Amino acid sequence: MVMKTRKIPLRKCVACQEMKPKKQLIRVVKTPEDVIMIDLTGKKSGRGAYLCGTEACFKLAHKNRSLDRALKSPVGAEIYEQLARDFVAAQDEFIASQSVSEDDE
Repeated sequence: MVMKTRKIPLRKCVACQEMKPKKQLIRVVKTPEDVIMIDLTGKKSGRGAYLCGTEACFKLAHKNRSLDRALKSPVGAEIYEQLARDFVAAQDEFIASQSVSEDDE
């Protein structure tokens, strides 16, 4: 009996345009209440944009305003500052979760 291989969902980083497995990207979401935040669960409702888990991609997205385009709304400077703080924390958490999931394989 042949085991069916599970399809890995791919998403594109809005900064570097690279296609990567969804689990390797960090999701930034604009909720129906117009709140922009980092969604580590990947399940919050709203319009999502994906970024590689690197600070370089976050800075590139900020410079090119690619988050604004992906979320279809202007992302203010204070939101970028908040995201920058969240991103550093999320990046540490994200890297920790990546090393755990790689150990499982």
